[in-house]
This record gives sequence, structure tokens and C-alpha cells, in this order.
Amino acid sequence: MRTNSARRSASRNSAASRPRRPALRPSPRGRPGLRSKAKQQKQAAAERKRLRDETERRREQKRIDTAEQKAKQELARIRQDAERREAARERDKQRVVSESAKEAQRLAVERMMSLAEESTQQAAARVAGFETLLTRRCLDLSDHRRAVGRNFDVGGPEDMAWSVCEVLAHPIHEAGEREQCRATYAPEQRQLVVEFELPRQTVVPTASGYRYVKARNEIAPQPRKEAEVKAIYGRLVARTALRILDQSFRTTPPQLVDTVVFNGHVSAKDRATGRPIRPCLISVEASRDRLDELELDEAELDSVLCLRSLNAIVSPHPFDLEAVRPVIQFDLSRYKFVDEVDVVAGMDARHDLLTVSPGEFEHLIRRLFEAAGMKAWVTQQSKDEGVDAVAVVEDPLMSFTCVIQAKRYSKVVGLEAAHALAGVMEDKNAGKAILVTTSWFGKASRDFVQRHGRIELIDGRGLKAMLAEHLGLDVLISLPKVPPGWDRHDIT
Repeated sequence: MRTNSARRSASRNSAASRPRRPALRPSPRGRPGLRSKAKQQKQAAAERKRLRDETERRREQKRIDTAEQKAKQELARIRQDAERREAARERDKQRVVSESAKEAQRLAVERMMSLAEESTQQAAARVAGFETLLTRRCLDLSDHRRAVGRNFDVGGPEDMAWSVCEVLAHPIHEAGEREQCRATYAPEQRQLVVEFELPRQTVVPTASGYRYVKARNEIAPQPRKEAEVKAIYGRLVARTALRILDQSFRTTPPQLVDTVVFNGHVSAKDRATGRPIRPCLISVEASRDRLDELELDEAELDSVLCLRSLNAIVSPHPFDLEAVRPVIQFDLSRYKFVDEVDVVAGMDARHDLLTVSPGEFEHLIRRLFEAAGMKAWVTQQSKDEGVDAVAVVEDPLMSFTCVIQAKRYSKVVGLEAAHALAGVMEDKNAGKAILVTTSWFGKASRDFVQRHGRIELIDGRGLKAMLAEHLGLDVLISLPKVPPGWDRHDIT
């Protein structure tokens, strides 16, 4: 421990080392040095206080700034959190929308693919239906057959034809609509004539299938070859004809119908003119016995070749609506026929035509046209509407119907007879009219016929020549005078 002397020595040394302050001079007024010192101290204290206040103010401002900065940072953090949550919600929403859109697109694609497959199946099913048209026909029509027989007994040929059409008009194609059918019955010939509306070309699908094209988002058809479309339609027409023939025989009693004539027409538009047309694409006459020989249920049966064996007249290009001449194209229900009478057997050599009865003369004319290669019938004498006989030309290139007026006259046939026959021909919708007489026609009649173009005149000398040529009859026509321009040997 230090001693007191040591401490005193150290104190002296310290005092000696400190600078000496100048000695305060006495103030002229009292003690000025003390006042100056107090002032300085006061100023120093004020300065220190100011400095402390300034320091405190700065510290407070710094605390405030720090708090504000923290508040801003907290607010920014809160905003960022809110924005992140909102962005997350938006992303979730977009993800849900995107997934929903993808699901909807997937379902839409599946629907389109399903629709394409369904359309393909429908096209295939329609063509398959054409192929089974014969095997799907009704085989038991005994009830209808009895009804047809009763209708004939009660109402005659017209009611019978109507009842047959009721059966044939049932839908046979996928369209499901009743088919258009007309029928007429000739009891003298035991023949049923059926006119049937064939399906249009549009019934054959022009696409063999369908596929979904994702790039275009559409169902694209796969075109069927044009030759295949035409072949399918040709077979459809042939099968329709065979089916209607079969159903016609199954519907009618055998004692009433021996043969059926089928004429198949199709309603369409002429591409060259735009006008409606109804060409006949197939015409065939078949007997009951001949049709019974066919095995229509045989899967390997070729309907086109089958019709060819029946001598059917078939359009070479049915899809192009190339028409053919029907075997028979007339409505027998327009006429009332009588039973045939063999007049020729009762005529002796050099028979005078003016001595036969009007009825016998009409039957003689019927026999004449039959011998010339036509089918002919004599109408009933009462209410014959100016038609004595009806003849049909069956040549496929010249098929038409003739209404015949037979005049057993000894004087000139006037113009009014030609006028009346022209009106009857239009009323009956016949293709041609023939006015035949034992006498002659005047110039006015010949001029009218030449202008008309579809009426043929056969006078006495022409009739005498035709009877000799086709029936081997050398007849007389005892006219009271020789017509102008004739010779006596023309009628004797």
C-alpha cells in the first residue's frame, strides 16, 4: 500500500503536469469573473440540454421511423400474403376450369367418335337391310288372300286391286313410310298389274363409314365408290321387284291370278330440265308357276340374274334413271270388258262384214289385232264411253295402249267420229287410237288425223287386206256404192 508521502508526491507530479490556467483578473466591477463563469456554465448546461433534447428527439424520431417502417413492412407482408392467397385461389380456379375444359373436350371428342361410329353402323345396317330384303318378306299371307277373294266376290276387280295394294303398300325399307302402289286386275286374263314406287337413289348411303378428324373437330365421311353405290341401288331395285311379285302371288287366290305384271317407277327430278320425272326402271311379267320355282330365301341368289331369267326389262343404268318401256302400261280398271267370242270360227268363206252384228264385228276386230301381235279386249256395249276395244302393244321399244272404235258402216264416216275418238283417247290417257270401219273416211277426217298425229284410220279396203293377211279371211263388204278412188275388187 502506498504511504501518505507517496500519495503526496504523486499529487504534486500530477498537478505539475496539468496546464496552468491563467489567473482571473479581477473585474472592475465587483467579481466579473464569477458572473462570466456562471453564464458559461448556464450556456453549457443549456447546450447540453439542447443536445440531450435533440438526441432524444432523434431517438424518438428514429423509433417512430422504425415503427413506421415495421408497420409498412408488416402491411406489405400482409398484402403479399393476400396476393399470394389470391394468386393461389386463381391458380386453383384456373386449374379447375382447365380440368373442366379438358374433361368437356374429352367428352366432346368421345361423343364425336361415338357419333362417327354410330353413323358408320347405320350406313352398314342400311346396306345390310337391302341385302336381306327378300329374306325378311312375309311368307304367311293366307288371311290377306282370303280377304282379297272376298273383296273380289263382293266388289269386283276394283275392290280386289285395292285390297292387294293395302298389303303391298306396307313399308319394306328403313324409311318406314307406306309405299306408293297402284294395282289393276283383269279377270278375263287372270292378270294383276302392279305399279310400284321404287326408292330413290338417295336411299343408298354414299359414305361407307365416318371418322372423327381431331384437327378439324368434325366427322368426315369416307366416300363409297360410285360404282359400288350404283351396284347397290341396282340390286335394291331388283330385290324390290322380286319381293313385290312374291307378295302379290301370296296375297291373291290362285284361281283368280295366274300372272302378275310389275312396273317399278321412281319419282325424281330431271337434271337437265329440273322438272319432275317418273321413269320406269324395271318391268316384268311372271307367272305363278314360274315364280314358285325360285328360291328367294337362298342367300346366294343373284336378284339381277334372277330377273334376267324371268325375261324382265331392266334399266341398264337404274341409278342414272335410264328408263325402259313397261311390258304393260295401262289401267285395266278404266274399261269394262266382256268375255271373248270366237267369231272367226263361225264365219264361212266370202262372209259379208255388213251382215255381222255390231258385237260380232267388235270381236272380229279384237281377233284381228291379237293376230297382229297385240293383246286385245272387247269392252261392254253399254256405257263403253266410245271405246269398242282396247289393244296393247308389248314390244319393249314400242309399248303403248290403243283405244279402238269399230264402225260397221256402209256410208262415209264423218269428221265427228274422229273428233270424238280423240277426246276418248285423251280421257283414257291412251297412247294411240284406231278408228276402223267397213266404209271410208272423208278428206276432213284424214286431214284432222294427220294434224293430230296419234290416230290411225283403217277403212274398208285396208280392213279387208288385214283380215286376209293375219286371219286368212277373204271377206266381202257389200257397200251400196264404190267409194271415191276405190275399185270394185277392193271390197269384193
